[in-house]
Amino acid sequence: MKEERKVVRNYKDTIFRMLFNDSERLLELYNALNGTRHDNPEELKVTTLENAVYMNIKNDISFIFQSFMTLYEHQSTFSPNMPLRDLIYISRQYEKYIVDESIYSSQIVTIPTPKFVVFYNGLKDRPEEMTLSLSDSYEIKTDNPDLELKVRMVNINPGYNSKLMETCRTLDGYCRYVERVRTYSAVMPIRDAVERAVKECIKENILAEFLKNQRAEVVSMSIFEYEEEVELKKLRASERRYGEKQGEKRGEKRGEKRIIITQICKKLKKHYSIQKIADDLEEPAEEIERLYKFVEKYAPQYDVEMICSEIFAEDAGI
Repeated sequence: MKEERKVVRNYKDTIFRMLFNDSERLLELYNALNGTRHDNPEELKVTTLENAVYMNIKNDISFIFQSFMTLYEHQSTFSPNMPLRDLIYISRQYEKYIVDESIYSSQIVTIPTPKFVVFYNGLKDRPEEMTLSLSDSYEIKTDNPDLELKVRMVNINPGYNSKLMETCRTLDGYCRYVERVRTYSAVMPIRDAVERAVKECIKENILAEFLKNQRAEVVSMSIFEYEEEVELKKLRASERRYGEKQGEKRGEKRGEKRIIITQICKKLKKHYSIQKIADDLEEPAEEIERLYKFVEKYAPQYDVEMICSEIFAEDAGI
C-alpha cells in the first residue's frame, strides 16, 4: 500500500512516459522510427519540462539528439489540437534553451530543429499514419501560412506499423500490455484485469524487467489511466446529451419565432400597427419592433424564409 501511494502526483503521469524516460529505451524508439542505428544513449539528452503541465496533463517526452529537439506524445484519445499544444510546449523549450542568449543580438541565435510525433492507440479507427497541421486550426485558411507546425501521428494499435513494432520491442511490449488490460477489463474489475495483464506479460517476457521493478506503480497507474478514460467518456457523453437538449430547445424556440414572424407578415399586409400586432400576438412591443426591422425589408412579398434566416443569424451572433 505504501508503494502505491508514491504514484499520487499533481499531474497525470503515464506508463508510456515511465518507459521512455529511460535513455536506452528512448534511443531504441528513435532508431525504429527513423530507420537509424545510433548506439550511444549518452548522446541523447532528455529535456522534458517538469513544470509544463496543462489541464493536469504532463507532456510525455522531449529530448535533443543530433541537433533535433524532438517531442514524443502518447494519446489514447485522438485530439486534433496536438499542433497547438506542441506549439506552446516547444516555445517553452526554446525559451529554456536560449536562456543564456540574447534574441536581440546582431548574430543569429541557432536552435535545434523541432520534430513532433504522436503515438496513438485509441479505440477510434485512424490510418497507419497521418499528419496534423497547426494551419488546420486557423479561422482563415491560406495556401502558405506564416506559421506552420506539423505533427506526425503514428497508429500503434494491433495490426498497424508492424515494422516499427518489430524494430522497437519496448513499444511492441507496451502495446501488448495495453491491449491485454483493455481485453480483460471488459470482463472483470479493472484491478483484476491489470494484475492479470502484468502477471502474464512477466511470464511471457513482455516488458518483464520493467514490470517486475515497477509493478506496484504500474498497477496503480494503469488503474488510474483506465478510470480517468472512463470518466472522460462519461463527461463527453453527458456533454453530447446536453448539446442535443439545447439543440432541441433552440429548435423549439425557432419554431415559435417562425410562427410569430409569419403572423407579423400577414398582419402587416393588412396594415396593422406595431402596437396592434403586439397586442394580438401577446408579445412585447419592443420585440415586435425589433422583428419589424427585418420584416419591412422584404415588403410587400414578405419572404418568411429569408426573414427567419436573417433573424436567426443575428440571434446566434453570426
